[in-house]
Amino acid sequence: MAESKPTMRKPEFTKVDQLRPGTGGHTLSVKVVSSKMVLQKGRTAGPQVRQMRLAECLVGDETGMIVFTARNDQVDVMKPDTTVILRNAKIDMFKGSMRLAVDKWGRMEVTDPADFTVKEDSNLSLIEYELVTVVEQ
Repeated sequence: MAESKPTMRKPEFTKVDQLRPGTGGHTLSVKVVSSKMVLQKGRTAGPQVRQMRLAECLVGDETGMIVFTARNDQVDVMKPDTTVILRNAKIDMFKGSMRLAVDKWGRMEVTDPADFTVKEDSNLSLIEYELVTVVEQ
């Protein structure tokens, strides 16, 4: 029997204004607006010294902006005015607001500069969400 290789399907790109709390598996093309280091510390794990870096980057497209949490090697990629494709990104909640993140199951890659301008008056991370428990009777 001849084994057929599964065909790769084209990614469906999500726009920033379509992101919702608790969702994942998003593929986005965003432009980095700003990047700010929030944590940088080294820790010893046996014979090696591991560096822990965390940066909050404001990223967006033509529909809005959101804060992206960059960890370790991702911090070097997220420079202002860089266009990045985020694959398998997820939404984390931090103090009631949305944060975009790419964990070990996702991927981020620098791409050609985008031809859109970021809509800076619509920041989804400024919207505060509250978890409400609904009791059905």
